[in-house]
Amino acid sequence: MDDLKLIAKEIRKTIVNLAHNSKGPHIGSALSCVDVLTTLYFNVMRLDPWDKRDIFILSKAHAAMALYSVLFARGILGERVLEGYYKNDGTLPAHLDRFTAKGIEVSAGSLGHGFNIGLGMAFGFKKSGVDQKVYVLIGDGESQEGSVWEGALFGSKLGLNNFAVVMDYNNLQGYGRAREICSFEPIKLKWEAFGWHAIEIDGHDICAIREAFGEDSSGKPKIIIAHTTKGKGVSFMEDQLTWHYYVVTDEHKKKALEELR
Repeated sequence: MDDLKLIAKEIRKTIVNLAHNSKGPHIGSALSCVDVLTTLYFNVMRLDPWDKRDIFILSKAHAAMALYSVLFARGILGERVLEGYYKNDGTLPAHLDRFTAKGIEVSAGSLGHGFNIGLGMAFGFKKSGVDQKVYVLIGDGESQEGSVWEGALFGSKLGLNNFAVVMDYNNLQGYGRAREICSFEPIKLKWEAFGWHAIEIDGHDICAIREAFGEDSSGKPKIIIAHTTKGKGVSFMEDQLTWHYYVVTDEHKKKALEELR
């Protein structure tokens, strides 16, 4: 697991550089889900052969820098493509567009959509008798969307045990604490009531993340409630709402990279 921790640290450095070079927002959202994505792409998902790969969908697509950086670290996305992030006439948009690069499975940005697209893919795989799996990452604020709960009912009814969802529970959405804006607790009990196999973990503990993905769901779809910290890895960004939007200046970049070294 030490190797995965080192990879996650390098991915966080890439995110800091992307945010600085683009002067774009959402670095806090990207940093919070790095450990989950690192574990998925380097330990859990089947990516070879590519035409039979498992599918990952980043439904909280404002954290696109995290997915781009993981795809780059995994060798799926090239450096030239990465350097064109969030630039005029560039290569990669701030929210995901599936026509831009290999590994971007779904165009996303409107919260609550990626979850149900993934659900449909998992249903298609199951109906076709193939063993591909679908993984989706949603935000905690996103889980306030009614479409998520409609999909949750559908997924359990169909017994989609090839479908796993991670909720990036950093408790900071666009305008404040998710629990205060529209409380969804007790979240684990709610998912269980909807017929899902629900697990709560530390979303920065790579061993716990790996074990959660490997846990038998007894024929049910799986929801992993990953308790995370917005801006994880950079002390002055951690658990700060401003880093949902704030841009990375030269000074911020220097301080962040010093910490990550």
